[in-house]
Amino acid sequence: MDRDIATQALYDSRSHSTGARGTRTREKPAERKAFVRATILIVDDEPDVREVLEEYFATHGYAAIGAESAEAAKTIAAERPIDLALVDIHMPGEDGLMLARHLRERYAKLAIIMLTSASTVVDRVVGLEVGADDYVPKPFDPRELMARVKSVLRRTSNDAHGDLGAERVRIGHCVLDIAAHRLTDENGNEVAISSLEFDLLKAFAESPNRPLSRERILNLHQKQDWDPFDRSVDLRIMRLRKKIEPDPEHPRFIRTIRNEGYMFVPDGR
Repeated sequence: MDRDIATQALYDSRSHSTGARGTRTREKPAERKAFVRATILIVDDEPDVREVLEEYFATHGYAAIGAESAEAAKTIAAERPIDLALVDIHMPGEDGLMLARHLRERYAKLAIIMLTSASTVVDRVVGLEVGADDYVPKPFDPRELMARVKSVLRRTSNDAHGDLGAERVRIGHCVLDIAAHRLTDENGNEVAISSLEFDLLKAFAESPNRPLSRERILNLHQKQDWDPFDRSVDLRIMRLRKKIEPDPEHPRFIRTIRNEGYMFVPDGR
């Protein structure tokens, strides 16, 4: 059966990890968690393509997540930080170009590579115009795709870190000075925050990319004016977002993690 991806080497690479009975050999959980180079979102409506690319990137130390549609990709990007998105242009419903535009508007530092037919020059041009960092024409060799991914990640990660030193941390468009108990905006103007808000920002700064549960946040302020029976945690997060997020309606730096709590993402991706 002909495949849209048309990269036999990619499918051959999966067969090398197949046992005598056809069962794919998977990494042990401990080995996967040992070191993750980056998190890659693979958006393609073909299940075989997603599965093979997920396995290929996983064997090279990446965390790979598949999405069968633009809508699924939007949900995933809103729930967890993504370093790079591989987006197939031609998908049913909302196509890859519209998705790329959405991702670029919401997540400025997210790297995007478009997967497109080699003959569609217009698609490649439009893809770059809407904010894609690169494109890879189909059919492609998996080694070329890997090289493009590494190259784009190197280019986009130069300014990804928000740490300004042990006592100063960039949070959204603000800087938290832990020693001085101050929050300033991008122009150096002080942003008014309460002691509760400072303590919460400090907790986020000390645990980047790790969810803080509602219980932990409540315990952080158990001797102050928090009421575990109301929505004080949500209200406090909402107020902080209005102060540090460029777009509070679409928060990127203090993210809601479903069933886990809230997480500070330094690079907002």
